[in-house]
Amino acid sequence: MAKQVIMGARLKCSFGSAPSTLVVLKENNVMEESRFAATINDHKPMVNIMSFGLCRSLANPTVAAATAAKAGTLTPMPCIPATMTPWTPGSPTVQLGPYPSLNDTSSCLCNWTGVITVTDPGQTREEIP
Repeated sequence: MAKQVIMGARLKCSFGSAPSTLVVLKENNVMEESRFAATINDHKPMVNIMSFGLCRSLANPTVAAATAAKAGTLTPMPCIPATMTPWTPGSPTVQLGPYPSLNDTSSCLCNWTGVITVTDPGQTREEIP
């Protein structure tokens, strides 16, 4: 069984240089261990998903431009997540309002080809499918 993801969960991007923390807004009103539980809709850049330090993806236009300016030497640039689609798959049976609950086996794709995963769901008690 997977763990339910809550506010403060630790995240990792495959092209980021540092971990990040999930921010869950009050709109769900469901709490686990005194923090708000997340849904697959908690994917908004710089609202729910914060920076991962420096981005190393050449699909990111700022990284591509900086790398070209350095004659092809990969030049990481500050990460600004571009997460336009919800987390997938989420829990198939646990809904929080209109959205599936977010579990720690879900991932979120960044437009710059990064894959964002949950490294610590923020709690250890609540298991969901």
